[in-house]
Amino acid sequence: MLVGRSQEQARLAALVEAARDGTGGALVLRGDPGIGKTALLDWVATVPAAGATVLRAAGAEFEADLPFAALSQLLRPVLHRLDALPAPQRAALAGAFGLGPPQQGDRLLVGLAVLSLLADGEPVVCLVDDAQWLDSVSADALLFAARRLGAECIAIVFAARDGSFPAPGVPSLELEGLADADAVRLLGAGTPPAVQAQQTALARGNPLALLTGGAPPEAFRAQVAALPPPTRAALLLAAADDSGELGPVLRLASAEDLRPAEEARLIEAGDGRIRFRHPLVRAAVYNGASLAERVAAHRALADALSGPRSADRHAWHRAAAATGPDDEVAALLEASAGAARARGGYGAAAAAYERAAELSTDARAQARRLLLAAENGLHAGAHSAAVRLAERAGGLDPDPAFLGRVGLVEGVAWFWQGNFRAAYDLMAYGGNHRAALHPAWYLGEPTIGECLDRLAASDDDPVARYIVAAARDRPLPPVADRRTAHDPAVAPRDLVELCGFGFVAGQDTETHELTAALVTRSRADGLAGLLPTLLFYLAEAELFAGRHRDAAVSVHEGLELARDTGQALWVGQLSAVAAVLHALAGDDDACRAAAADALAAAAPGAEPAGHPWTQWALGLLDLGRGRPEAAVPRLLPLQSQRYGHQVVAYRSIPDLVEAAVRAGQDPLAAPAVARLAAFAERTGRPWAQSLLHRCRALLSGDEQEFRLALKLPARPFERARTELLYGEWLRRARRRTDARTLLQPALETFDRLAARPWSARARTELEATGLPSAPGRPEPAPARLTPQELQIARLAAQGLSNKDIAAQLFLSPKTVAYHLYKAYPKLGVTARTDLAALPL
Repeated sequence: MLVGRSQEQARLAALVEAARDGTGGALVLRGDPGIGKTALLDWVATVPAAGATVLRAAGAEFEADLPFAALSQLLRPVLHRLDALPAPQRAALAGAFGLGPPQQGDRLLVGLAVLSLLADGEPVVCLVDDAQWLDSVSADALLFAARRLGAECIAIVFAARDGSFPAPGVPSLELEGLADADAVRLLGAGTPPAVQAQQTALARGNPLALLTGGAPPEAFRAQVAALPPPTRAALLLAAADDSGELGPVLRLASAEDLRPAEEARLIEAGDGRIRFRHPLVRAAVYNGASLAERVAAHRALADALSGPRSADRHAWHRAAAATGPDDEVAALLEASAGAARARGGYGAAAAAYERAAELSTDARAQARRLLLAAENGLHAGAHSAAVRLAERAGGLDPDPAFLGRVGLVEGVAWFWQGNFRAAYDLMAYGGNHRAALHPAWYLGEPTIGECLDRLAASDDDPVARYIVAAARDRPLPPVADRRTAHDPAVAPRDLVELCGFGFVAGQDTETHELTAALVTRSRADGLAGLLPTLLFYLAEAELFAGRHRDAAVSVHEGLELARDTGQALWVGQLSAVAAVLHALAGDDDACRAAAADALAAAAPGAEPAGHPWTQWALGLLDLGRGRPEAAVPRLLPLQSQRYGHQVVAYRSIPDLVEAAVRAGQDPLAAPAVARLAAFAERTGRPWAQSLLHRCRALLSGDEQEFRLALKLPARPFERARTELLYGEWLRRARRRTDARTLLQPALETFDRLAARPWSARARTELEATGLPSAPGRPEPAPARLTPQELQIARLAAQGLSNKDIAAQLFLSPKTVAYHLYKAYPKLGVTARTDLAALPL
């Protein structure tokens, strides 16, 4: 029975009850050692009703560098469901657990496989103790699943020491010490009052300290010291292995040796498992042994763990037993690291490579292994550690080619931390000019020009040629083959830069086609980590084409995945695009909130990557709300040397011109119009020429420019804006009938796009011509859906099953069904077959 934890028990019981009813959830219990986290997990295990599955695992300090160790422990009882998973997920999970060939797919595909494996229809409760010691890939997979439990019969409870185990998106429950009255109850009525007062004062509400009569580590140490030597030796083997497996211990000791520890309630053993009563018992056993005893234990365990399936643990025990450099052990660890990397265990690979470097006798071998550790740390998202390891490697091997690799790793690590200047300098110094283009883009001129000069002189691959031509106003080579997006021999990551520079070249339609193809391929290949980048470019293409609702769908999914993968850069960029979309819709609060999210995504001291987009968004918001004087100072800096090369600088020129003219600041717009004229000429795009004529019409008042603008093909939203501006000009010229012929179609377009500020303005203008405007059209049914509901409904309308949709969107089939169930009444349909007839 638990004492003094009624509130915590109620919250955990509600979590399990909700999961049983089909509303899954997750929670992290946080608190100091001995505060009662494990006791609460033990209690939660008794709560589920009959038919529910309870799965348990615990992070182990020694296994923190063994990939998928905790996940394998947790899922072992349900692995018989593996064959029911979609093929990519099945292959990813089988490869992770060594049940099939290693897979090079995205690490989050394992998280989706975990979710699918758990989502079997029956309630499942997962209890994960000591989460601060989970290996990184197990933690990533479980947290990915934990953030997607909304419609599942799944509850996941993690327990972690206070201040450890970051779990963004998962709520936490902090465990405090027991109140004095509860502490006395826990001690029991038979405890003398003087002892009660003494122990309560010493324990400060810590239940384990109360029960052990003092600070737990010391109390456990004393208990361990009182055991017979063979028992202490057997416990040291279990503590050194820390895997929970009883087999290796019993190969080196007997069950009788363990009996005194069982009788003292320090361990529980049975069913092939051994479990310490508390992690502090394990710490007391291990730390209470001498160095020589610990070395001997690890050496004995290494000998006991033989065979391919134990290769990782054998290598790590050999490493733990090493008291100095040892090239043989270093080679074993390097092999273990390679196996971990092949299974997507980049964090584990980094740790193994680093330890192998420490055990290497040759400086160049040490440098090579340190750099491999840095590269794998980079893949695992450990950017600061990657810089540290790469710097150490660079100091050991002066070879220029090797230093180029070092510079690339350091540069990429700094780039993802938001230090664009350090990233550029390191990449450029190492001759990695194409990679250096990424930070140069955010640094602006003259850095971007310098990088393009170097790229033009040193790199002759087709993508580099296209980039230089697009940025330097040269004839564009046929990139061509854009069909390579479907070529399995070409990695999608190698084509991403074409998406960004396609907009620089004005090739919006072609860029949309390429990006959409890369998104489709990345979904099929399970490349969740690449999707935020691609979905940003896809949202950009959809926005420029006037498909605002489609852009919102792409932004929503991209943000979810960017947060899951810890990609702050793309959280910022996608939030900034969201701010633009909210500005166009006239949602002031949402626009400012998204802009704040974009600006908050930057590293300390660095300018946010999404800053130009947020300024465009806030400028559009002011312009739409009739505040041109406020819009100009937001939009004008985008034409500066720092931002002038960026896509948003060109696309915001028509907004700057309109704001400047309406604010009576026409001269400020003239240089921007000259830049737009050059852009329209070099790209040869009719839509750009149409925007140029509109800007000239605003500055000159020449009606012929308005007419030329409307003769050319333009995107729906921009055409409607031209109609609105021309209609306003005609009304002021008292040509009301002519004005109506333009204002009416403009209003219809704005209403259809839900561009409310522009709808209101067109409606006001129409009424000023003497023609009462018709009431706004009712909101189309698809507009009532959330972005995720719309995305799922569209895929269902194409005939995809819930299972297929789930695999594409990194969701579970039940979550897909849940969103469809919510979408049907909003769309006015009752069955899946009705979706195909709707204009989604």
